[in-house]
Amino acid sequence: MGEHRAGFVAVGGRTNVGKSTLVNRIVGHKVAIVTPRPQTTRRRILGIRSDPDAQILLIDTPGLHIAKKELNQRMVQVARRALAEGEVILAVVEAGERLNPGDRAVLVDIRALAHPTIVVINKIDRVARALLLPVIEEISMGFPGAEIVPVSARSGENFDELLTTIKQMLPLSPALMSPDEYTDQTERMLAEEIVREKVFLTMRQEIPFSTAVRVENFEEDAERNLKKIRATVVVDRESHKGMLIGAGGRTLKEIGTAARLELEQILGARVFLEVIVKVERDWTRDPRKLAEFGL
Repeated sequence: MGEHRAGFVAVGGRTNVGKSTLVNRIVGHKVAIVTPRPQTTRRRILGIRSDPDAQILLIDTPGLHIAKKELNQRMVQVARRALAEGEVILAVVEAGERLNPGDRAVLVDIRALAHPTIVVINKIDRVARALLLPVIEEISMGFPGAEIVPVSARSGENFDELLTTIKQMLPLSPALMSPDEYTDQTERMLAEEIVREKVFLTMRQEIPFSTAVRVENFEEDAERNLKKIRATVVVDRESHKGMLIGAGGRTLKEIGTAARLELEQILGARVFLEVIVKVERDWTRDPRKLAEFGL
């Protein structure tokens, strides 16, 4: 039996650089929701990959950004706390002709933590290889102690090299979690996230950012392999409620159907899902409500 490594790897970066897609690929299961909307990830999410030689505990974090509203400020605080937990940090930046100014600012922040760091240049499937060289050189000069690995989280290109690099940087340790687990999220939390993902994907640009999901009831009927879930989509304006429900309830039904089908796959059971919409005015400014939603 060879040596075994294990440890926490915090994944940081600005919004929409593909952190959650990368986490899902490394874990091999969907543990983080993915949408084209910025700031989709709101709370610290743990994904676990267990191989014979290493166990990687990945901490997905909200995107680092300039936050003016209370909700966004809470998200950035969550991200900064989570990054400090990592024994290794994956700093995710976006491939391009030059380093994005937002990515540059994130690297300055992460370098200040002085943790072993891998700078992941994501979305290399979108650019010519020759264009990566100036970006790699800029990162090398600004962050001389970091490993640099270009990848495509979407296609999996260069994924094996990233995995090898992560494992080499982890401390020698037995597994820290059961190898049968791939996340620390409860089924209730997964249901909340999947419903929220389908809200964003169905509504696209129409739905406001101030939308959250709360599972009010989660019952299991083991004999019938059935899970009964009642979820509330929370918005802060009456007009937003009408948009989500849609004419004749069609939009809400579409959201519920998409969420139910994915939850059945994830939970390995039949799912009866009831989704309602509720107005809770200015919930994004209420510290108690924000804490209720994990912020």
